[in-house]
Amino acid sequence: MSYYDGIYEYAANNYGLITSAEAKAIGVPNIELVKLAHRGRLTRLGHGVYRIERYIPTPFDKYAEAVAIVGDGAYIFGESVLAMQGLALVNPTVIHVATPERIRKKLPSDIAGIYRKNTEPKTYYEGIPSQSVYNALLTYRESVMSERLLDAINEAQRQGLITEKEAKAAKKEISHLNNKNSC
Repeated sequence: MSYYDGIYEYAANNYGLITSAEAKAIGVPNIELVKLAHRGRLTRLGHGVYRIERYIPTPFDKYAEAVAIVGDGAYIFGESVLAMQGLALVNPTVIHVATPERIRKKLPSDIAGIYRKNTEPKTYYEGIPSQSVYNALLTYRESVMSERLLDAINEAQRQGLITEKEAKAAKKEISHLNNKNSC
């Protein structure tokens, strides 16, 4: 099996992405990634992050790419979680990615890295590490219109992204915020 075959097998199940660390774990040296990128079989997306040229794109590619570019421990955060799930009619111009490590590298303009201590549990949506929908709803309760959040809560519950208990708690939090703002 060639290096590219191993890369393809791995990346085909990972939104067409492979990092140099992942390649090393499957026995592919970094120089081979560079050579394959030079030959046009891989596209370099960022430091140590590559995408295979031949794969079927999905609506979640940009989120998986953002997490890979930010690096280890990164996860989709805040309104980007809501956008990824099609909730609350949010369409951020950048993808918010939280990470427990300080970000020292330059990120593309469509990715906003957010340093957060790893205090909240991560979940996975479509195989992409993410803040939970419930926590994302609460994170943006003050910046997204209440009506949109209530619709998002109902839709998230309908899709099975949050439990009935979480939906009730989120609705209570939003109504408490509305009462506080109306005083």
